[in-house]
Parts: sequence; C-alpha cells; structure tokens
Amino acid sequence: MERVIAYIDGYNLYFGLREKGWKRFYWLNLQKLAEQFLKQGQTLVETKYFTAIVKHPDDKRRRQQVFLDALQTLPNFSFFYGHFLADSITCRQCGHTYTTFHEKMTDVNISVELLKDAFQDHFDIALLISADSDLVSPVRTVRQLFPAKRVVSIFPPGRFSQALKKVSTGVLHIGHVELAKSLFPDEVIKNGIVLRRPSAWH
Repeated sequence: MERVIAYIDGYNLYFGLREKGWKRFYWLNLQKLAEQFLKQGQTLVETKYFTAIVKHPDDKRRRQQVFLDALQTLPNFSFFYGHFLADSITCRQCGHTYTTFHEKMTDVNISVELLKDAFQDHFDIALLISADSDLVSPVRTVRQLFPAKRVVSIFPPGRFSQALKKVSTGVLHIGHVELAKSLFPDEVIKNGIVLRRPSAWH
C-alpha cells in the first residue's frame, strides 16, 4: 500500500468555503475529506492540520473550539498552530483607525512538516490541501530531492494557484460532492461529552 499523509491549510480551506457561502460545510471531518482523494492501493497514515486559534470575538472562538474538540476524536490526526498578528489600518478618506488580524506561521509549519516527513520517509504521496503559492518552494524541493515521492495539490473551493500547479505532481479540486460526504454527524462524542454542530453552521 502507498502511504499517504494529508497536510491541510486550515485557513486557506476556511476562506475558500466562506467566499462560496458554504457555512454548512464548516463542520468538516477533515480526515474523511482527505480520504475522498485516495485511490485504490493507497492508505491515509496521518492527517496534519495547520491553523491558528481565534481569540475574539467570543462566538467565533467558541465555534472554533467545538470544531477543534471534534477533530481531536479522530485517530492519527495532528495539530500545528500558528498565531494571529494585529495590524492597525487608517482609512485615507475618513481618518478612522481600525485593527485587522492576519494569520502567520501556517506556510512555515507546513513546509517544515512536509520536508521532515519526506526526509524521514514517512510518505509515498503527500496530499497538500491548499492553494497558497508560498508553498511552491517546499513542494519543488521535495520533488527534486525525492523523485519517487509525489505531492498532489488539492485546491479548496474557489482557490487556485498556477505556480503550485506547476510544481505539483498533480492537481485536484475540492467540490460540493467531496464536502457533502465529509461532514461530521450533528453530534460528536468526546470523552462522554456531546459536541454539537454550531447552529450558525447549518
């Protein structure tokens, strides 16, 4: 069996879903999503999820925590956390200053894990669920140093990177069908506690 590891860029996937207005697919079993792209003779040995913790507003933080708790029930599933940086932006027209946040470290964390797993021979095929062109260099490096290994980029809904397509072994796209087959049940049990799908995600 060919060994497959899935690397999931959490916010790249999230923003693709959000831009489509597909909130009902936020409650995703990400391991099951990765399994939708396996071929005969392949087995998913690990799923690696890269994200950052939402600190506010409270309702978003609570929804994310329930989702992370649900993901923790999955076997062979690992979390890698980045962080948010705050930027102060001033409107040129009215002079109002407001704060925005952008997520950092995900591309670095994915790059490190992808290269480490390739060097330690942990996979034959890497499934990279992202359309972030910052990942071109590690994908190219893996393919140059380990020609027998394959890196397949799987683009989230509404996302595409020509640069990533060029360096990947192949490209696939996440569509409505794969998402619909990959949802958690509305209630997930973790250590005897019932985790319910957030009402905003229906």
